[in-house]
Amino acid sequence: MTVWPQPLLVVRDVPASSRFYQQVLGADSGHGGEAYEQIVRDGEILLQLHDAEVEDHHGRLADTEAQFGNGVLVWFEVADFDDAVERARAAGARVERDVHTNPNALQQEIWLRDPDGYLVVVAGPSGYRPRDEG
Repeated sequence: MTVWPQPLLVVRDVPASSRFYQQVLGADSGHGGEAYEQIVRDGEILLQLHDAEVEDHHGRLADTEAQFGNGVLVWFEVADFDDAVERARAAGARVERDVHTNPNALQQEIWLRDPDGYLVVVAGPSGYRPRDEG
């Protein structure tokens, strides 16, 4: 069985969050819009974004009075780690933990905050799980 994760973050400003994730991840808009967005790369959805105020067909997805991002980390493993770090710096992302090697995962990481306060970890390939980029 194959599973494709499609995490969704509730955000206050979908276009601003979309620009952040597109720039940091070297990705594209897969949907576009003020209420909902898909961040895609190489034809795969990496992340969905949904406006906190839009109830749509499912009702409200988050308490807008609560702090967004508390206790949530979104992790992205990228083949182009050095380029991703450059993109994050160019985006003006707030760096929580600068480039370091995670001794548990054997990968380089940089920890950032997105516009809503979610903790975003961008990681290079793991020494435990080398990726075939072929």
